[in-house]
Amino acid sequence: MSQKIMIAGLGLIGASLAKCIKKAVADSYLIGWDHCESTNEIAIQSQIVDFVPASFTEGAIQSDIIILALPVEITKAYLAELGRVTLKSNVLVTDTGSTKAKIVQFAQQFSFDFIGGHPMAGSHKSGILTADENLFENAYYIFTPTTSNRMNELQRLFQGTRAKYVELAPNEHDQITGMLSHLPHIIASGLVNQANTFNQSQPRAQQLAAGGFRDITRIASSDPRMWTDILLSNRQELLQLIATWQKQMEQVSQWLLTKDEKAIFRFFEDAKETRDHLPIHQTGAIPAFYDLLIDVPDHPGVVAEVTQLLSTGNLSLINLKILETREDILGVLQISFKSQKELQQAQQLITENTTYQCRIK
Repeated sequence: MSQKIMIAGLGLIGASLAKCIKKAVADSYLIGWDHCESTNEIAIQSQIVDFVPASFTEGAIQSDIIILALPVEITKAYLAELGRVTLKSNVLVTDTGSTKAKIVQFAQQFSFDFIGGHPMAGSHKSGILTADENLFENAYYIFTPTTSNRMNELQRLFQGTRAKYVELAPNEHDQITGMLSHLPHIIASGLVNQANTFNQSQPRAQQLAAGGFRDITRIASSDPRMWTDILLSNRQELLQLIATWQKQMEQVSQWLLTKDEKAIFRFFEDAKETRDHLPIHQTGAIPAFYDLLIDVPDHPGVVAEVTQLLSTGNLSLINLKILETREDILGVLQISFKSQKELQQAQQLITENTTYQCRIK
């Protein structure tokens, strides 16, 4: 008999999980539901799910496992709805939210089993049309079980993600992701907003920001609605982290005022040493960027030549841009991919079939 799995929220994460489950769990019957009717239609037409009920409640009461792939505050509303209806006696509920403490605490008031979850993967794109069964490969899938001993069920269910499972306490999860993901997003967005104000008096600055500044602030392009929700749901942790950051910046200001060359040097030296020892080619709290830099001549048809070659390897490009070109000299073509595997395949294709020099960023 098929196990009925319901996924509420068929955006990038929910639809990608559906693809992974459908591919790896033979006895699964996928029920999908999204508040957007056009998304539900796409889910059925593309066979991402097997059935779309008339309402969330109708699907939930039939399900053995319910996955809430929704923002944190909306997830709480759906948990409350589950608490008002009669579910299967052995139903298991999980979520995919970016913060865990509030969700886990809220879910404890209900009789059904709940295990908090957070697949640490994403993309600059969103929506069901961006669903990717390889999205979670080698990423960390964090679970925050409390009293439930049903982790093995979720590990079996999500085997098709090819993710690396990690178990953390809810507060521990929020502290770690606050430091490694949420605070960097705040800082990147703050830098972009400050630069925008600066550009009003120095318009040439925007032109110069197209290079390194644009790269180090890439995460500021993330979904504003999602990040508003994340910040408010991890409010206490972030207030502490921001206070610590402000103290550190005040210290840097003091070193500048006193011209403390040794302290400034040590500040950068410590950062360099720590950064140089971070793991490479691993997926962490912030989704990695897989960029290939190709030195190409500024001749007509070069970009088309490269993209055509990459298409022969069935490689999907996330982004493509020319960093700098001038007539009769080499320019740099930067191409972004979804995974380390595709990045390496692209490098091999370019190296073996052209005379262009290329390197992984």
